[in-house]
Amino acid sequence: MGQDVSVPVGDATMEIYVAEPDGDARGAIVVLQEAFGVNDHIRDLCHRFAAAGYVAAAPHLYHRSGDPEYGYDDPREVMPNIMQLQADQIEADLEATFAHLKGLGYEGRQVGIIGFCMGGTISTIAGCFWELGAAISFYGAGIAQSRFGLPPLFDIAPTLKTPFLGVFGDQDTSIPINEVEGLRDAVAKASPDAEIVRYADANHGFNCDARSAYHEASAKDAWERTLAWLDQHLA
Repeated sequence: MGQDVSVPVGDATMEIYVAEPDGDARGAIVVLQEAFGVNDHIRDLCHRFAAAGYVAAAPHLYHRSGDPEYGYDDPREVMPNIMQLQADQIEADLEATFAHLKGLGYEGRQVGIIGFCMGGTISTIAGCFWELGAAISFYGAGIAQSRFGLPPLFDIAPTLKTPFLGVFGDQDTSIPINEVEGLRDAVAKASPDAEIVRYADANHGFNCDARSAYHEASAKDAWERTLAWLDQHLA
């Protein structure tokens, strides 16, 4: 089972959804939401990571705008919340999440970070800013465009400090294949291990079984790769 815990972020308070394994944990993983908030899908992913032996923590990144959760019917609903997020706020939220995990006994290379959609962009950025055990992005955009007031991932990916795994779908019109291949070239310039995986039949959101874009074969393979990446790189 998981629960929300409250942590301070500056003068505000942020909830983090935390799920822990029954026995000793193999490490900790920060799970970053899609644009739709910390919803049932993100909570389910936290439970899956806990079942695999990890403490999973999903910070509520929309806590400054009412902490809404959205369905998948109308993606336009989420845009005001995305547009409000700025780099300094994201940094503060992640620092607070890392501090909470440190209090549980996990820090530095013992911690991985994974993000989906909007969270995939942030997990890539986090892998450049912090030295973590692993950073994983599922269809994170912003490769050739600025996000959150930061440079495009093209520009910052060569500075990766964390082993990075990126997974993308070739049918994703929001992230063209040429951008994915450009990211492959960019992360190859970094020192840590880096791998980009493409799925020919997958679209944006292919990992989420609550979305029409769900592609079971790609999702299962990506999950296996995710667990293997964490097993290989977390201290």
